[in-house]
Amino acid sequence: MNPFVSITIPAEAEYLDIVRLSLYSFATKAGFSFEEIEDMKVAVSEACNNAILHAYRDADTGMIDLRLENDGEQLVITVQDYGHSFVNTGVPGNGVPGEREEISELSVGGLGIFLMEALMDEVQVDTGSTTGTRIVLSKRLSRKGERV
Repeated sequence: MNPFVSITIPAEAEYLDIVRLSLYSFATKAGFSFEEIEDMKVAVSEACNNAILHAYRDADTGMIDLRLENDGEQLVITVQDYGHSFVNTGVPGNGVPGEREEISELSVGGLGIFLMEALMDEVQVDTGSTTGTRIVLSKRLSRKGERV
């Protein structure tokens, strides 16, 4: 069984430090470099911010589930909310992975997924109609650079 950590936080910005500190500790133990960990922290913060800002817009608050899993070759981070999903309409420029546009064509506030893709090795977004949004971020262990 692969080691993992599971965390549930309220979808509020003040709880993001818990996520970042947990990720730092888990990734350090897995052997990632400081630079890799900083990239992962930014990507996970973006994923959580999307849930905080968009998923629970009509509710007082909701919850975000996070799972950090190390299979020895990569760290897989899953961010799951249970609020409103954005809908992939197939319209270019809607910020959904697979709908590539130039960075100059992205709207303000539409850089989150682009940034996640730039910082991580793989990004998957699942926008189920009733289950909220699940973002799966993967970072391979490079075995180069200084370990933390």
